[in-house]
Amino acid sequence: MNTVNPTIASDLQSRERPEGLPPAFHLMAKPIGPICNLDCAYCFYLKKEEYYPEKHSWRMTDEVLEAYVRQYIEAQQTNDVNFAWQGGEPTLMGVDFFRRAVELQEKYRRPGMRILNAFQTNGTLLDDEWGEFLHEHHFLIGISIDGPPRLHDRYRLDKGGKPSSGRAIRGLRMLQKHKVEYNILCVVNALNGDYPLDVYGYFKQLGAQFIQFIPIVERIDETRVSKRSVRPEQYGRFLCKIFDEWVLNDIGQIFVQIFDIALEAWLGFVPSLCVFNETCGDAMIIEHNGDIYSCDHFVFPEYKLGNLMEDPLEQMVASPFQRGFGTDKRDALPGQCRECEVRFACNGGCPKNRFRNASNGESGLSYLCAGYKRFFKHINEPMQMMAHALNAGRPAASIMPLMRPGKPLPAKPVGRNAPCPCGSGKKYKQCCLRG
Repeated sequence: MNTVNPTIASDLQSRERPEGLPPAFHLMAKPIGPICNLDCAYCFYLKKEEYYPEKHSWRMTDEVLEAYVRQYIEAQQTNDVNFAWQGGEPTLMGVDFFRRAVELQEKYRRPGMRILNAFQTNGTLLDDEWGEFLHEHHFLIGISIDGPPRLHDRYRLDKGGKPSSGRAIRGLRMLQKHKVEYNILCVVNALNGDYPLDVYGYFKQLGAQFIQFIPIVERIDETRVSKRSVRPEQYGRFLCKIFDEWVLNDIGQIFVQIFDIALEAWLGFVPSLCVFNETCGDAMIIEHNGDIYSCDHFVFPEYKLGNLMEDPLEQMVASPFQRGFGTDKRDALPGQCRECEVRFACNGGCPKNRFRNASNGESGLSYLCAGYKRFFKHINEPMQMMAHALNAGRPAASIMPLMRPGKPLPAKPVGRNAPCPCGSGKKYKQCCLRG
């Protein structure tokens, strides 16, 4: 197995790092830029072609790829390094591009370092060759599906205006066939936002275990959003309905990202998702030509940090501008948010959605505030119960039967052979402990 030269590795570990560089940071790669074989109505990234008007080829070159892999690995102070590939549609690069990426990762990784890869795809181009490669190299795949065909195909059409759901599901089945780890990414919009249980039930029917629900918020001016955008209260209801189904039946079987992140907050941990963290700025993107931007949602000229073919990646990540970009999320929080009872779980949401005024006229309130507040208040009691169970040495799933009135959680951990606290009459090891 190839590894980086030990002398070089030692030098990398001992050399002085730029002040302000975080111990670990994330860099999402756009190897094909905004190019995609679909024409999803709500895709904010397809419009980024305007920033590269002279561009004829959007493929990341081997020179840029190697510089990216080398500098990204060198800058990390962790043994787990995550490479994320997005687009556009990254499968348009072909399998050989990713074979080369894996080869370069192996070339530059330090001894003891584990390289992880993930990419987001619409799934329409996945075939057996992709399935075999992704399984062999342990890629984690996010596949975009917005629910049953009648909901998915409203906004996710191809360049010819044809529906994409059938091809996306074929791609999902290809991942399942080759035992590739995957999660479903669902964009919650004004249409599917009215059908939470249809969407959730469909994903369960497909066999999904890991699901992300991402709200679409499309600004058309300073205060208004598109008709496709999910409404704040609608998003809150959507999450609450799915949570109520999940908390009764699916804890430990289905993993919904926002539920997991919320549980972190109720356990007293720092939320691991930048959207709900107090600060951000540690998740940047690299464009196909090596340009680095502050965030995937801020690919605008004023947020360009530089180009790694000209500027060291470490310096861009640690730059005062980027560190300020991250702390502004906390420092610009309006007073209404600072005093909110669910601030510990929400932290004002993503800065890109903070364009509403608070009740006192102060700027910087999240467009999704009403939805977040409704959701986080709604889940408070079961989240406390799950946190209690975990702290007492029981699985979170043990609360499912205890959601019925009059079934208080025991104060102490339950022995494996003791009667299950849910009242089933079975031993704990044969009942809720298995959950």
